Amino acid sequence: MPETAPHKQGFRLAEIATALLRIAPELPAIARSLRALGRCKPDDINSIGLMLQTQARLRPDDPALRFESRQWTYGEFNRWANRIAAVFRGFGVGPGDTVAILMDNRPELLAFVAGTVKLGAVAAMINYKQRGEVLAHSLGLAGAKLLIADANSAAHADAALPFLDQIPQCYLTGPHSPATGWHDLDVLCAGAPDADPAETATVKLRDRCFYISTSGTTGLPKLAVMTHLRWVKGSIGMGQGSMRLRRDDVLYCPLPLYHNNALTVAWGAVVGAGATLALGRKFSTRRFWNEIRHHGATSFIYIGELCRYLLMAPAKDRDREHSVRVIIGNGLRPEIWDDFQQRFGIGHICEFYGAGESNLAFVNTFNLRRTAGFSPLTYAIARFDSATESPVRDANNRMQRVGKGEVGLLLSAISDKTPFDGYTDSSSTQAKVLRDVFKTGDAWFNTGDLVRSQGMRHIAFVDRVGDTFRWKGENVATTEVEGVLQACAGIAEAAVYGVAMPNADGRAGMAAVTVVEGGCFNPKSLAHQLFERLPTYAVPVFLRVLGRHDVTGTFKVKKIGLKSDGFDIREISDPVFVLVDRGRGYEPMSNALHERILDGGMRF
Repeated sequence: MPETAPHKQGFRLAEIATALLRIAPELPAIARSLRALGRCKPDDINSIGLMLQTQARLRPDDPALRFESRQWTYGEFNRWANRIAAVFRGFGVGPGDTVAILMDNRPELLAFVAGTVKLGAVAAMINYKQRGEVLAHSLGLAGAKLLIADANSAAHADAALPFLDQIPQCYLTGPHSPATGWHDLDVLCAGAPDADPAETATVKLRDRCFYISTSGTTGLPKLAVMTHLRWVKGSIGMGQGSMRLRRDDVLYCPLPLYHNNALTVAWGAVVGAGATLALGRKFSTRRFWNEIRHHGATSFIYIGELCRYLLMAPAKDRDREHSVRVIIGNGLRPEIWDDFQQRFGIGHICEFYGAGESNLAFVNTFNLRRTAGFSPLTYAIARFDSATESPVRDANNRMQRVGKGEVGLLLSAISDKTPFDGYTDSSSTQAKVLRDVFKTGDAWFNTGDLVRSQGMRHIAFVDRVGDTFRWKGENVATTEVEGVLQACAGIAEAAVYGVAMPNADGRAGMAAVTVVEGGCFNPKSLAHQLFERLPTYAVPVFLRVLGRHDVTGTFKVKKIGLKSDGFDIREISDPVFVLVDRGRGYEPMSNALHERILDGGMRF
């Protein structure tokens, strides 16, 4: 597939050497972080709680957390977490127990997490946007002893709790009216003792700290297991080694704390450096840069769609009026990378690759462009057949590695140094493990992601397995087609997927798009733009125009419903267009066209 922007096919040694020269003053910090990573052993006594206590001892008066107009120092935040730990201990919470936390971004959430993990217990981070069956499913997976919620989330939890085999003790935080079965947690915590709990000194790096809600874009969510080891390694590798955060840095985080980007990458980077976390209630394009300036942020965490929303906003004279020098996140599309960096004057885009359950991470440590970064860990990129949605095995039943510049399935070696912690559900864990991959007895974590090998141990993300589909004998990467669509006049957002058609091999492309408010959406012009920028086989056959996309809390479009709807205009109320003739462009799907397609009487 032609590149939609100058994607980086591969790096040469000379480029890496140039990058190293450019960051030469920071190489000692990178070296220190690598040594610290090497010293992290699963049986070591260390944890999130111990790191917080260390920072509170070393710099008790330095700011740890900011939210709107309020601020907590490391000393204040540590004592707050200790009071919560004391109360939770009184409720019978101990090592290995689970506390489910269901609320939107607020300082209390972070304090409840800290109080929980100080006891060696596990904080189950439940997506507060979940409802009904999905919420009951997540709470059931957590198996929590306590459920902590704000008033709004408690109302939704009430509807889900009757479906649980074991109902946890329920506690409310923040302003609320009396609720049946719920107790006021803030009153209990206010007068509790604030000494560091003894349990923290027994927590090991291998112990569990969080259960993280997966996005649920393709079905019911799972709870991925996070350990203190991975959190601490992330703190060192991301915050100190890649971002090179300092004590006087302020990192702004508007992402939801039930997501690993916020809870592990952002918070971990900050705590490891003794810096400040400026927590946003939620992302807002309109408020984003004002909040950056309000907090004096020198960095922020992003996901790709956040950057695109910011870039889509009208340019302003104050776009570079900020103190941000480094940002960290994942999913920044290559086709907007340069424009985003140039417009907002960002010195270092620390793109990374990683998933909540993954034992592998790539980070753009060397400040290169359009890459998910470098990893020193053991991984492989295996040849993959999108038609069968499975890796290719040879006559000896072994997988094959792709070459530089090629796309394949990313696998991560499972070992004592890089264990796969998996999910709360053991069957889901085993389903992600591939065995006898390159030799008898080996085990690899299947990331489910297709990536391009860029050489020099760097990769570029291409697509999710299941999103890439095969059409006219070619693989179509949905993320690349989405990038082109979103650069076309009149298109605000796009989600691309494959749909089955009678008498056709593979799946035909379909794009669900939203249009720019007040803009001029022209289906014929759109088709012409796509043919100019994409190979013929990658141009979507069908187009569905939505009022808005249904997205997760981290702005991922939920494609499962769109895929099941297909192009059936009998079930879809949105306008649907079809590309019958290249010259005519997209035209409205009529009943007659629909019937001809179903009868297999049309060729595309």
